[in-house]
Amino acid sequence: MPDTTPHPDAPHAHPHPHTHRPPVRALRLGVAGPVGTGKSSILATLCRELADELAMAVVTNDIYTDEDARFLRSAGVLPTERIRAVETGACPHTAIRDDVSANLDAVEDLEEEFGPLDLVLVESGGDNLTATFSPALADAQLFCIDVAGGGDVARKGGPGITGADLLIVNKTDLAPHVEVDVAAMVADAEAVRDGLPVLALSRKDPASVAELADWVRALLARHRSGRHVPTDPGPMAPHSHAHA
Repeated sequence: MPDTTPHPDAPHAHPHPHTHRPPVRALRLGVAGPVGTGKSSILATLCRELADELAMAVVTNDIYTDEDARFLRSAGVLPTERIRAVETGACPHTAIRDDVSANLDAVEDLEEEFGPLDLVLVESGGDNLTATFSPALADAQLFCIDVAGGGDVARKGGPGITGADLLIVNKTDLAPHVEVDVAAMVADAEAVRDGLPVLALSRKDPASVAELADWVRALLARHRSGRHVPTDPGPMAPHSHAHA
C-alpha cells in the first residue's frame, strides 16, 4: 500500500496550523493620554504592584526632557537602570506612531540587557484624545483621562478613548472637588467603547489598583499563550504642524 502519511512540509500536515506560537519576548504595554492625566502615576502604581512578581522595565517619552523618567527613578519603583527616557524632540505621537524607531531601540536595549523580561511599559508624552501607539511598538495600550479634565471628556471620543485596550478614568478621588459624577463619566465611556473595558481608578483606592493589576496579569497570560493579537485602535485624526 502507498504511504499516505502527510509530508511534514505539506499543507495542513500539522493538527493546528493556525495556532499562535507563544511569544518569546516581553509584553509591551503602551500608556497614552493628555498632559496631566496621571500616566506616570499609573506606571509607578503598576511597578509597585507587579515588580515583585514580574521582571519589568519602563521607557518614558518627553519632548525635551527626561522628567517622567526622573520621577519614576526618584519614586524607587524599579532599579534606576531599568527606566529609560526617550526625548522625542517633536510632538509625542511622532515617536509612538509615526516613527517608533527610538522607542523600539530603547525597548530592545532593555530586553537585551536585562532579559528575559515579562513586561515593558512605554509611556507616551502628553498628547490629545487621538493619540494611539503603532502596533509595531505596543502589543496593547492603555489610554488615560481624568476627572479633573471634565466630566464630558469621555463622550468626546477619539481613537485613544474608543479603541485602546483599556480606558482609565483616573483620579476619581478628586471627583467631589471638581463636581464630576464618576459613574456618569464611566457610562459615557462605555457607550463609545463598544464593549471594551473601562476602569475608574484612584491610586488611593486599593480595590481599583488591584483591578488594574489583575487586568495586566490577564493580558500577560494571553500574550504568553499566544492568544493576544495586537490591534490598531485606528489612525490619528489628520493633523499638521506650522513651522516658522
